[in-house]
Amino acid sequence: MSPTIHREAGYRFFFFSREESRPHVYVYSTDGESKFWLEPKLELAKNYRLTKIQLKEIERIIEGHYDEFKAA
Repeated sequence: MSPTIHREAGYRFFFFSREESRPHVYVYSTDGESKFWLEPKLELAKNYRLTKIQLKEIERIIEGHYDEFKAA
């Protein structure tokens, strides 16, 4: 199961409910997908086909909703 926790700027932010315990968020768009660790600091874990510009935009969105993502 992968509940969507946020949608913005063409990105879907979600997580897998039975995955690892370390807080993280997956991001999907029609261009590609990525995974970001939320702790101990915001950090790119995986990237598939997203540009550096897109990754910076995604980081900005995550930072703006950090508490929401961490609580999910």
